Amino acid sequence: MDQQHPQTSQTSYDPNHLLDMILKRLKLKNDAALSRALEVAPPVISKIRHRRLPVGASMLIRMHEVTDLSVAELREMLGDRRGKYRISAVQGKPKQGASAGD
Repeated sequence: MDQQHPQTSQTSYDPNHLLDMILKRLKLKNDAALSRALEVAPPVISKIRHRRLPVGASMLIRMHEVTDLSVAELREMLGDRRGKYRISAVQGKPKQGASAGD
């Protein structure tokens, strides 16, 4: 489970900067307060800070809802320089051999 996610190994990727900027914007004292504001468990924030968990789409959306910053602004703070998010070619396709009635 200690495998590095490709996003977390980007040299420009800095989840600490993003979390610190959100703390400052919301005038919160610590990560515990941030976890309450984002309505996530405190270990989620810790895992993001220690780069064991990438900042996913649902987390970005939640951050957007709480801060009123656009997802593009949040990604910029995060250091995510990818032009587009890519969806897997396998994602959303029915499983081989599955019938419509399954």
